[in-house]
Amino acid sequence: MIAGISIWQLLIILVIVVAIFGTKKLRNIGGDLGSAVKDFKDAVQEGEEEGQQQISSKTKAKDDSTTTINEEDKA
Repeated sequence: MIAGISIWQLLIILVIVVAIFGTKKLRNIGGDLGSAVKDFKDAVQEGEEEGQQQISSKTKAKDDSTTTINEEDKA
């Protein structure tokens, strides 16, 4: 029982949905939805990788500028 809905109620809803849309249309919708979710996950992962690269490049630039300042102080 999920949120007050029994298994029989879920089966009735499933039968109604299949009767309205048909199995072929539901298969197409499922495939499109799966592709959309996969593309979204890939985009999120790509964005996280770009963020990590930007953070590491900023850290490296900051370290390089600190090294330059320290070398000037020694001179």
